[in-house]
Amino acid sequence: MSLLPRTAEEFSSADYWERFFKKRGERAFEWYGDYNKLCGILHKYIKLQDKVLVVGCGNSELSEQLYDVGYKHLTNIDISETVVAHMNQRNAERRPDLTFHQVDATQTPYEDASFQAALDKGTLDAVASEEEGALARRMITEVSRVLRVGGRYVCVTLAQESVIKLAVDHFVQLGCAVRLHCLQEERGKEEEDTFALPVFVLICTKFRQPMPTPILEMCIGDDGAPVRHTRVCELLSAVREYQGYSVLRKRLRTSTDPSSNLCLTLCDAKAGLPRYTLTVQDCPPGAKVPRPNQFAIFIVPRGSETAWLYSSTEGRRQLAASANFRRLVVVSMHRNQEYTDMQAVQSELSPVVMDLAPPGMPTNQQVPFLSVGGGLGWREEVSRGVSQLSGEYCVENVRGEDGELYRRLVFLSNVSLVQSESRLVSSNTASSHKKKNKKKTKAASTAVTLSAGVSVDSGFLCCAHHEVMVAGLSMLGVGTPQNKDDPVSVLLVGLGGGGLPQFLRDFVPNATVEVVELDPVVLEVAKEWFGFRPDDRLTVTLGDGLERICSLEKEGGHLFDVIMFDVDNKDSSLGMSCPPAGFVETPVLQKVFNLLTPRGLFILNLVCRDPVLRKNVLERVRSVFPTILSRKIAEEINEVLLCSREEKDAAHILPSMSQAAKNFQSMLSADRTKPKQRPHIDIAEMLENLKIE
Repeated sequence: MSLLPRTAEEFSSADYWERFFKKRGERAFEWYGDYNKLCGILHKYIKLQDKVLVVGCGNSELSEQLYDVGYKHLTNIDISETVVAHMNQRNAERRPDLTFHQVDATQTPYEDASFQAALDKGTLDAVASEEEGALARRMITEVSRVLRVGGRYVCVTLAQESVIKLAVDHFVQLGCAVRLHCLQEERGKEEEDTFALPVFVLICTKFRQPMPTPILEMCIGDDGAPVRHTRVCELLSAVREYQGYSVLRKRLRTSTDPSSNLCLTLCDAKAGLPRYTLTVQDCPPGAKVPRPNQFAIFIVPRGSETAWLYSSTEGRRQLAASANFRRLVVVSMHRNQEYTDMQAVQSELSPVVMDLAPPGMPTNQQVPFLSVGGGLGWREEVSRGVSQLSGEYCVENVRGEDGELYRRLVFLSNVSLVQSESRLVSSNTASSHKKKNKKKTKAASTAVTLSAGVSVDSGFLCCAHHEVMVAGLSMLGVGTPQNKDDPVSVLLVGLGGGGLPQFLRDFVPNATVEVVELDPVVLEVAKEWFGFRPDDRLTVTLGDGLERICSLEKEGGHLFDVIMFDVDNKDSSLGMSCPPAGFVETPVLQKVFNLLTPRGLFILNLVCRDPVLRKNVLERVRSVFPTILSRKIAEEINEVLLCSREEKDAAHILPSMSQAAKNFQSMLSADRTKPKQRPHIDIAEMLENLKIE
């Protein structure tokens, strides 16, 4: 017979416990910890002279140990006749005053207010599953009855949510003060057969007059400072957090798993806001790791959290392999938090990180903290606001690992995604470039001046997929001698910070661009913080992109040489984050086809993690467009689809793109006037590794 219940309901069965104790015999089963683990809490809340009712004592040694240290007024009750007989026999000679009685805890024979304390180790957990909690309610009602004013119910529990909610709700309604202590395993003491869940001790103190406002407190360890909560749901949430952390800690301290991405968020103790996110990356089995290289902490520079190396599973694996440690913890710092320097961060994290150390590592071993350049990086928030469509957002300046300054738009509903990014240059630098351009033919990129002495470098596209989308215009023959003066009309769905449409307007001769943007707040942010400047060649239509496409097709007569979709999907539950699913339905793709000129090109930024969904999208696009080229973006999920309205010869299309790229590059690099400028883009490089779909 198994010593553990097969189902939760067996905890409450008198027959189960009868069979259990007969099978267990002389071996004491310390279900939730022994006296050594619990003594700090018990001595704090139960006095030696107190009359104590021990509820569901079982064959635990706890009562015997309490008796031996001076608790002489213990009344032990249990529902099992076998265990009561056994415990009385075991203590008859050595502890004649320590008695055990077969009593049902839901209906005891004791007078009201008979005890100063009631001690329960696991009994509440055992009975809570019976009768949908009715048995547990009867038990704690009986406990409340026999407790004196000022008496305490001391319950050792695993704090399953339904159990702890039942007990806390009951005692709060009686006007009792409620405090929970979370007892963590001592560092370095975890073993395979120990409980993964932490043990909690629930302390409910009975008052003469009910408390007008509930007292709900949580403490860590025996002597941790209490943290006050105003609602029961907040207390339960804190319990879940500690349980989750304990399970994570047990898993990390007893095993390694290079395929997992265990993640932990540490919050500021006062404000409760996220402060650090820790992701654990183990090296693969068989990796040759030097013996001293057991464990290290890598601090991600502020502003670099979304970089592939730190934000993706593949990137973190590469980082861990490069660092060559058995376990690497990658630490990201959060917005709206102050960090003084690396030393301060190290001091703050040092007490925590040993919980995450690999199995077998000595607790006194020093843990190195690694970083890029030894610093924390730099981030400055310049604006924050709320969009009714997209939620809260912030605009921030960050220092890249290349030393350059960048400006980003981030929606806080998905902080791991940079919505838009532009490179900044000093306004003085931009002015000096313009002065130099009067004397030299060598040109610099244009810079749109903003406030605070910085400008957006509009000739620099931060996103590789934007560079590929621009390079895709080579398929139109843009820049060839026969097409150099031809106008290029572009419809772009999705504005972001406006970097892509401004690049097209500024660097593609005779280009006109219409941008469709759903969110008016995004347009205002682009104008105020990213130097977006519409004009007669660059216009913005506020509204739904799908509706605009439908209305343009219905109106007829207005055709585009290029239609681009660069719009994100707000529904994170799907495996495709760009574009929204509706944009790649066959009827919509057919409308796009109809809106293109005979040489027209549809360019799609596709971000799809689900291979089946990606296959379905490609099948739909193929059903409409006869020629499709794809270009995956290195170290990103993005890929760009270049879809031509014309059917092109598969044998010649890729070779012809090479000459087309040279023509386009030559046109982009030609000197402009007012002022002279040069874009930072390598067309040939962006068209490398094209694949015919």
